[in-house]
Amino acid sequence: MSIKNSLPQPKAKLINHVHEKHGHKRIDPYHWMSQRDAPEVISYLEEENEYYEQSTAHTAELKEKLFQEIKGRIKEDDESVPALINGYWYFSKMKKGDSYPYYYRRKDEPNAVEELLFNVNEMATGHDFYKLSGMNVSQDNNLIAYGIDTTGRRQYTIYIKDLNTHSIFAQSVSNTTGGSVWANDNKTLFFTRQDEKTLRANKIFKYVLGQDSSKNELVYEEHDEIYNCHVFKTMSDQYIMIQSSSTLNDEVRFIDANHANEPFKILQKRTDELEYNVSHYKDHFYILTNKDDATNFKVMRTLVTATQAANWEDVIPHNPASLIEGLDIFEKFMVITDRFNGLNRIRIKAWDNTVDYFLPFENETFTAYTGGNYQFNTVKLRYQYQSLTMPASVIEFDMVERTSKILKTQEVTDPNFNPSNYTSERLWATASDGVKIPMSIVYRKDLKKDGGNPLLQYGYGSYGHTIDPYFSVSRLSLLDRGFIFVIAHIRGGEYLGRTWYETGKMFQKRNTFTDFIAVSEFLIAQGYTSAKHLYAAGGSAGGLLMGAVMNMAPHLYNGIMAAVPFVDVVTTMLDDTIPLTTGEYDEWGNPNIKDSYDYMLSYSPYDQVLEQDYPNLLVTTGYHDSQVQYWEPAKWVARLRTLKTNDTVVLFKTDMKSGHSGASGRYDSLREVAIEYAFLLDLENIHQ
Repeated sequence: MSIKNSLPQPKAKLINHVHEKHGHKRIDPYHWMSQRDAPEVISYLEEENEYYEQSTAHTAELKEKLFQEIKGRIKEDDESVPALINGYWYFSKMKKGDSYPYYYRRKDEPNAVEELLFNVNEMATGHDFYKLSGMNVSQDNNLIAYGIDTTGRRQYTIYIKDLNTHSIFAQSVSNTTGGSVWANDNKTLFFTRQDEKTLRANKIFKYVLGQDSSKNELVYEEHDEIYNCHVFKTMSDQYIMIQSSSTLNDEVRFIDANHANEPFKILQKRTDELEYNVSHYKDHFYILTNKDDATNFKVMRTLVTATQAANWEDVIPHNPASLIEGLDIFEKFMVITDRFNGLNRIRIKAWDNTVDYFLPFENETFTAYTGGNYQFNTVKLRYQYQSLTMPASVIEFDMVERTSKILKTQEVTDPNFNPSNYTSERLWATASDGVKIPMSIVYRKDLKKDGGNPLLQYGYGSYGHTIDPYFSVSRLSLLDRGFIFVIAHIRGGEYLGRTWYETGKMFQKRNTFTDFIAVSEFLIAQGYTSAKHLYAAGGSAGGLLMGAVMNMAPHLYNGIMAAVPFVDVVTTMLDDTIPLTTGEYDEWGNPNIKDSYDYMLSYSPYDQVLEQDYPNLLVTTGYHDSQVQYWEPAKWVARLRTLKTNDTVVLFKTDMKSGHSGASGRYDSLREVAIEYAFLLDLENIHQ
């Protein structure tokens, strides 16, 4: 290890704070760090940042080399595949040297001229962070609503631009989620507002052009604190829907998009553990739901005039072997996306049942999903396909002729890149309870499995979110230096269906951690790597995974990277004033109930830091993070510094200008990757 760990480490002051619940007391000497903007907090974070800079000063050249190398593989002058929406082709461009995109449209007619909608580089001038989101064009193509976040806390202000005059309306709406929906009258806009403190999306408002934004009409308020709500429009453009959702329940309301002043009607009242999502086709609503114990979901339908669950009828029945993940509704076809044995499938089914088939995919491990489909009356389906070794391609598939056309493949501009130099595979480890845990692996073909290879193992394992095998131009910088990269498809995601998620949450959450450890032990036993060369990484809930694994099996890893890590689980989940808490009781448990408190406390990384040896550690966070507050990793690092018993290095870097997703500009985000890779390569004494 060549990181300079001889420098004096930052030493956080100790001010004992007692958390008491269920008769149990927890002493938290770093609770003071939660005082946002307090001078002593800022001073401590700056001290940690300075320690990081000094400790890694010798890798400055390596970081720059990695940044230039990764940037050199990216086509800096690039253009997205145009998408046809209501008579216009919409697309974006990236230009060399610019951090942000340009958004354009052109009419769907010969020799149409490009029309610049937004130059985000110009808009972002003077801002350390800038995010444009939720672009939404009115039915008459004259107005566009969009959201802007300038802090990274995902609090968007919605603006409206007149596309004829290119002027921006004086009225704007703050503290929103960024998304919005136009009614078909081209003057009424529905949007979602957040609670100013918790950031819970809890109110749907209606804005009418020309009115003062202070007079926006509240059309729905979600009072239950475990629910969030949002508004959307069906693909048919016929209905506007409000969906309220918790982890285990949904409730949908709807109005005709042509009658913006009608009251919203409930489609089906919330019922315990009934989840459902709604699409529209002709005189029916099509419903993706877990009704009738359909664990892996099924597709049902009901007349728009008789929407209660008693009237729902099966269209695609439940299959215990495959998880239905999504629906795309077209004039002649229904497209069903599902997951069978961990792999994506895309099923094409005609409304008249004369056609029913799956797109053929033959790779051992890959990712395929539909996207960019905005036309209802088309037979062309767009989907994306990629693997660990193959760059992403946008493919247009003719559902009638069954022919494919590649519209765009991600270009790797490095002339030395050749997909055939790499190989991928899917292997299975055995967990502590006997369950087989899948993993996706990629490495150079010339690599020898002699136990001496550096290996980066990545995991997430929460919220049912599945990490599919994906291509990364950045990752090539590790693979070409001899690294193996592994995605552990652990419980808590939905890689092997809904049960895979259910057995990795709440009172079975520890399965997520022991699964990850089982994959590590398998990789060592099979000669892919050794504990001396094994590294692990995860972010957010994946950062919780990193913290738990470090406490449970620190001997398996030489280094760990935790980004925006959710590590102070009990304290956070007891504080219902901060974002996400109440809405996640069904994910982690409610610590106000003693059995949940005890179970969460048993794995909470911050609470379970022990006097023991720990791996080398790089922790990164954003000061404006609304999902995982900066003080969670700050407190965790301080406690680790005090209790760990070996001389491994602990580095903590706070981006004082960003939030949960990191830097907003593409070059800044590449530098963040270079920081992580330099940490790994330095631990391996690789400086070229």
